[in-house]
Amino acid sequence: MRVKEEKEKSKVDREILLNVKSDRRLLSNVPDPTGERVEIDRRGKEDDQEDLTSLMEYKKLGIRYISNFPVQISFMIHRINQSIIATCVNISDTGMGIELDSIEERDKLKEAEQIYLKFKIPAGSMPEGHEMRFYTGAKVVRTADRMKPFAGLQFSEDLSTYMKRHKDRYLLVISGILLGFVSLSVVLMRVESIIYFKYNAIMYLYSIVAALFLLSRYLFGALYKPLPINPDYMPSVTIIIPCFNEETWIQTTILSCIDQNYPVDKLKVIVVDDCSTDKSVEKIQEIIDKLLEREGKRYNICERLKYFIQPQNAGKRAALVCGVENTDTDLVMFVDSDSSLDPYAVRNIVQPFQDPKMGGCAGRCDVANTYTNNLTKMQSVRYYIAFRIMKAAEGLFDAVTCLSGPLSCYRREIVMQYKDKWLNQKFLGQKATFGDDRAMTNFVLAHHRCTYQDTAVCSTIVPKEHKVFLKQQMRWKRSWLRESVMAGKFMWKKEPFASFNFYIGLLVPLLAPVIVIYNLFYVPFTQHIFPQTFLVGLLMMSLMMTFAQLLLRKSTTWLFGFMFCVYYELVLLWQMPIAWFTFWKSTWGTRMTPSDVAAQKKKKKHKNRNGGKEDQEGAKEKAGGGTDDA
Repeated sequence: MRVKEEKEKSKVDREILLNVKSDRRLLSNVPDPTGERVEIDRRGKEDDQEDLTSLMEYKKLGIRYISNFPVQISFMIHRINQSIIATCVNISDTGMGIELDSIEERDKLKEAEQIYLKFKIPAGSMPEGHEMRFYTGAKVVRTADRMKPFAGLQFSEDLSTYMKRHKDRYLLVISGILLGFVSLSVVLMRVESIIYFKYNAIMYLYSIVAALFLLSRYLFGALYKPLPINPDYMPSVTIIIPCFNEETWIQTTILSCIDQNYPVDKLKVIVVDDCSTDKSVEKIQEIIDKLLEREGKRYNICERLKYFIQPQNAGKRAALVCGVENTDTDLVMFVDSDSSLDPYAVRNIVQPFQDPKMGGCAGRCDVANTYTNNLTKMQSVRYYIAFRIMKAAEGLFDAVTCLSGPLSCYRREIVMQYKDKWLNQKFLGQKATFGDDRAMTNFVLAHHRCTYQDTAVCSTIVPKEHKVFLKQQMRWKRSWLRESVMAGKFMWKKEPFASFNFYIGLLVPLLAPVIVIYNLFYVPFTQHIFPQTFLVGLLMMSLMMTFAQLLLRKSTTWLFGFMFCVYYELVLLWQMPIAWFTFWKSTWGTRMTPSDVAAQKKKKKHKNRNGGKEDQEGAKEKAGGGTDDA
């Protein structure tokens, strides 16, 4: 019985992540300062630093993912057609490694004149969008003797090209037509609102403004383009990782930050542990020792990778400031301890700083554990649209209102200028303990530009349990309310479109619960009118997110965009009224910060006090025979 329970628990706890086949070198993406190692990938192509954009795309094709799914292999020997079933154990866009049942089968493949593969990539085995059926030619490029006979196959055309021919162009047309239809429907519905405006000015005004706000975000997001890489622009950068009880992910985060395609003498990494109570410090020391042993001398790990331990738990802001104070580089990057950087993240995120007025830049944050369950799939769609559409729309005007914690970059001198205000920030007399990314963004955005770079990518772990997710969302809403009030004092000075979108984007979510109650409850019960128009409007808004995901990512997760919108209306929307009256709270809810500890002690003390009173009343009732007996 206990074994069964443990199996069920491990199944629930397990995250479904992309399983990348590790390179024999820990730092395979770092340019070798000695020049002894030439960057050559598995297919023999050398690194061309002059065309980094093409190189990034090329290297992505060669990333191998460990997998386990069946492959039907058809081939011809001496004009006789034969067929076998093999198991794919690793796959990339350019080829796959397979295990066969016998050496005889492997020898047949080596002699085959023509080889064709038929397989379906399961969701989560490769990056989103690859989950489809393939039928393609291949050839054997190598064989090996393992526990089972092994063969390496190279596709006749890479999977990305195959997808463009057989899926992407059709999805592009279909999703484009659907998105256009939804947008037109929204416009026509708002025309109807104008016609009937005189009957209910407030409600119809809200619907018009909300629709214009949403449509403009998608339009501006479509117009956005990331800055290309200038190979000659390489400012010095320090990546700072604040850590608190992240023993599971911290080593992956550190490796992804130090293994960047960026000059060794221009990049440093600092990890600051905020007095963790788990094995985080041991894991940090372990990975540093491993890097020192295997790559220390060549890549100067001793000087470039350091860690500090806070004497007491002081919060995420204090950990970040500690890192900033212990470096002297031009730029500082903040990366969460459960996030993993793309090897070209630093190269991309520094590009906007060629503009001397640029103070900060956000990168794109994808979900690493997308296929764990339905909740993570919904968050994956939400994250992608939030960054690629919403944040990109703000980036078009260099007025991004939140440089997100998983991946953001600032000029160090600006962070140093505002560090004391940031550390000691208070709101209504309460110390601000979360919303550090929005708070720092406000300090920077008030006097500088803040933008978004879509090609700077990181992956992060999102909550897979509803309880944890809801606590996170409540914390985010409180910080959004607090920092939006602060940003409202200066956003009117920004570019007119950016200012208009900010203030409308502040009013629409605040009023949303009232509008929903009015349309779904007040009108039906008082005027006996079914809220058909309102429900159709909600459907159109949710389909816009759904089809945008289908158009841009071409992933099977697109349906979860609709599910997230339903989840938002039924659950998340109603957190907003609670946030109105509790936005002064400083507890996290998902980690034991000093504020959480203090709140827990206060709650326990209150419970003990009430418990004592109940015991006294119980004793009196017993002495008097109880209320009923009397």
